[in-house]
Amino acid sequence: MSVHLLEELSTAALDRLDRERTVIVLTVSPLEQHGPHLPLGVDAFTARHFATSVAERLVGARPGWAVVLVPTLHIGSFTFEAAGTVSVRQRVVRDAVLDYGESFARNGFRYIFIANGHGGPGHLAALDEASAMVCRRHKVTMASLTGHLVWRFLTGRYVDKVEAALGRPLTEAERQAFKDDAHGGWWETSMMLMLRPDLVDGSYRDLPAATYTWPERIRANYPLRDGGRGYVGHPAMADPAFAKATSEVLMDEAMGLVNGLLDGKVAMLHRRSPFFALPFFRTNFWPAVTAAGVLVGTAAGVLLSLASRRKPPTG
Repeated sequence: MSVHLLEELSTAALDRLDRERTVIVLTVSPLEQHGPHLPLGVDAFTARHFATSVAERLVGARPGWAVVLVPTLHIGSFTFEAAGTVSVRQRVVRDAVLDYGESFARNGFRYIFIANGHGGPGHLAALDEASAMVCRRHKVTMASLTGHLVWRFLTGRYVDKVEAALGRPLTEAERQAFKDDAHGGWWETSMMLMLRPDLVDGSYRDLPAATYTWPERIRANYPLRDGGRGYVGHPAMADPAFAKATSEVLMDEAMGLVNGLLDGKVAMLHRRSPFFALPFFRTNFWPAVTAAGVLVGTAAGVLLSLASRRKPPTG
């Protein structure tokens, strides 16, 4: 067997794996509300499917290689708050993934990939930060695969490939729905109908579209404000065939990235989520800004205090 579950291996069995031809896959996704029709584990189910598919394709294409699937870490930041959502601080997400990655890197494993199903900007940045730190400290390859790919998917970069996989062009209504989709809508409901239809409430067929402008999406917890029911997009359009087609496209893109990383032909620097490049989404940005503000304020107070103690000149 070439695909292993970490929790089922003994230390001796894990240690026997060839470090040069073994890939560790870590699944990281939060428990989060996804509207009235989907379970809290949507992101984790999707990410685990992605991780398993990567593993199966990799060992099928590379005889003699092995993949170790790590149990899912149900952690994530930048979540929508409602009953059942477990929001974890961004620094905790980064540090937990960093600790996992370093544990494998210290024991000689050279390839560590992260599968993730959550699109929170700070969450994606934290996964990229942890990966970059492990790479730098241990000279191994650790990469968060899905941030880059899912962002390109949601922004329409793969529409032509999705149409080819579907065997038909998208209608104008579907193209608009693609642009509207973000959370618990057309795509995630379709994915759950494909992966775990038993967990999808049939009410999804009657849910109205919930669309938001980009300025509206900046507000915290926006899908649950003003009567919102916690989803973004068009869940009533959900279809397992759409999920199957999009999964095929994403997996093809993922394997291109995986093979490029394993063969040393791709630099992860240009394959991270776009949020990693924006300082205000980084783990240390706001604490650093706050600390700098405190220092500036303290320094200003000291200077004012000193100035007030100076004796006025005498005539």
